Amino acid sequence: MIVAAVALLVMFLLVVELVAAIAPILIIVTLVPREDRPALAHLLAQVDSSRRLRLWPALRAAAARRRSLLSGRSPGGPRR
Repeated sequence: MIVAAVALLVMFLLVVELVAAIAPILIIVTLVPREDRPALAHLLAQVDSSRRLRLWPALRAAAARRRSLLSGRSPGGPRR
């Protein structure tokens, strides 16, 4: 009984780690326009250089960067 519980826990953790690693790639491939992907990939690489991408902080930073590019102001510049 204990061995089965440990095996289920290990499988659950493995699935969670796989989803955490794959989710950012799926989001980028499905939701980001093709012409924006290289810029977003470069930005995500600069924002988070750890082995496993931390999804929400990276996506918030990417969305803020895209908004600033679309509004025509610099990322750290004064707001209008």
